[in-house]
Amino acid sequence: MTAPTPATTGRRDGEGTRQKLLRAALELFTGEGFLASTTPLIAQRAGVAEGTIYRHFSSKEHLLNEVFRGTQRWATGVVKEVDADRSLRARERLDRIARRFVETAERDPAGARMLFRRRDEQYLDPPSRDAAREFRDAVQQVVAAGKADGMVRAGPAELWTSVWLVVLAFVIERVSSREWTLEQPQVGQAIDAAWSAIAAPAPPGPGSMSSPEAPAAEA
Repeated sequence: MTAPTPATTGRRDGEGTRQKLLRAALELFTGEGFLASTTPLIAQRAGVAEGTIYRHFSSKEHLLNEVFRGTQRWATGVVKEVDADRSLRARERLDRIARRFVETAERDPAGARMLFRRRDEQYLDPPSRDAAREFRDAVQQVVAAGKADGMVRAGPAELWTSVWLVVLAFVIERVSSREWTLEQPQVGQAIDAAWSAIAAPAPPGPGSMSSPEAPAAEA
């Protein structure tokens, strides 16, 4: 095997340092908050000198955008992967997407929290906003397919996508904060509630009929 050249080794070391900084920033931004996470704290968490940050990122805002885009692109990939299986109905696809995100929240709380973090929206650059829009559009495509099949209630798919995501974000926060675990019934109940909030009303059964009007009172 050919020994790595110094340039190759340097690139590997540089990428390793970059990933450490991204991870440290992700954990601090979602734990302490963006404003409270100073560059000295980020460097300390990553185990590097503060000046090393600026060899890889131009600013703390640059770091925020990198970690935000990373979570949005990962989530978009999950949605598209699940949505590609058209043997599943819309509800099954949404349930599977929700389960994937909730499992991530238990394994990687910081990553899951960043996915739904909007507190620092004013610091996001156009590519980050585009990444967030792409994630939302991917979910909306699943919801729209359910609406086309008559499984999602009437109204804009954009509205029902927002409703579904709000409930999912609630579950993600509870699991990320260790208030809930995957084994607890609340997780499944909340995922069911997310679907119930957007599901089309069930059609009346064949035996159902409206209540007869009461006879008019005699004069």
